[in-house]
Amino acid sequence: MNRPDGRLAAGLLGLLLLAGCLLSDAFVANSMLTLPLLLAAGVSAGVARWGVPRLRRLKLGQVIRAEGPQGHHSKAGTPTMGGLLVVPVGVLIGALTSPGDPRLLAVAAVTLAFMAIGAVDDWRSLTKRTNTGLTPRGKLLLQGAAAVGFLLWAWYGGWLGGGMPGDVALPLGWILPLGLLIWPLGLFVFLAESNATNLTDGLDGLAAGCGAVVFTGMGLQLLLRGHGGDPALAAFCVAMAGCWLGFLSQNHHPAQVFMGDTGSLAMGAALSAVALLSNSLWPLLLMGGVFLAESLSVILQVWVFKATKGADGQGRRLFRMAPLHHHFELAGIPEQGVVIGFWGVSLGLVLLGLVLLP
Repeated sequence: MNRPDGRLAAGLLGLLLLAGCLLSDAFVANSMLTLPLLLAAGVSAGVARWGVPRLRRLKLGQVIRAEGPQGHHSKAGTPTMGGLLVVPVGVLIGALTSPGDPRLLAVAAVTLAFMAIGAVDDWRSLTKRTNTGLTPRGKLLLQGAAAVGFLLWAWYGGWLGGGMPGDVALPLGWILPLGLLIWPLGLFVFLAESNATNLTDGLDGLAAGCGAVVFTGMGLQLLLRGHGGDPALAAFCVAMAGCWLGFLSQNHHPAQVFMGDTGSLAMGAALSAVALLSNSLWPLLLMGGVFLAESLSVILQVWVFKATKGADGQGRRLFRMAPLHHHFELAGIPEQGVVIGFWGVSLGLVLLGLVLLP
């Protein structure tokens, strides 16, 4: 059986997202998505092509965890920390689409803060030559501090919630009036989403492709919600989608570079910030269903193992291996087949999210 070509698959994904942006610009008022998508994708692809050999010369090679799938051991030494190359491109182009909107500065700042946390984590892993960098507690504390800083900024700017601060929009026109409870919810969203995107980054092109799809979906839904939409945050979203499409030029199977925590944490932070500022938590939950499933698979795997652990210290496993993408890999599906399947699921969830707009 012929395995799907990674470059061709990445190109087709890019064309699908470009088509969505072109249709939006043609038929939706205030839509200006095509230019930031193309600009971010082009610049990111160029920067990634220039930067990968330099990451390789710096010997920033990925350390593969011993308990992972055996087929992944051949990836040891592939340059990581690729998020450093493309995240600033997406952030800069996204922020410059509407330089007068103060919200974009806050989104850019928290995205870069999470990128920096990921970079420290990656660097410590590389220098210790293990697959563990920061301690889990230290990493969460840093993520939490960055998230609280963003929430303070957004609260004083009056940007959290819908008609009233702390309102959360749900499907069918329902509103959940959380008030000050938006604070713990916002903190949870940042921690959950950034770690979910981090868990998804386990196969060549998986997180980057799913991220590009979800960012594009979030941008489209921001323009289709009526009242003129939110073109500033929508353009920021597609700029971030473009940076991940550009990254895919070097990250598709077989990957020449990995994004590392540097990229995956930044991806989750940007999605969380946009969702909180635009009252789009429900669309993010649905469109980012792949990220949710990856995270839940790890939680359920650990819970079932502990709940069934016997005197010998062994318990039952719900999946062959978690996160979820490894379960399908160990079932015999080729890596790129799993990746394309997850991209397809993300595309389907984005379409469903557009139909079920709050």
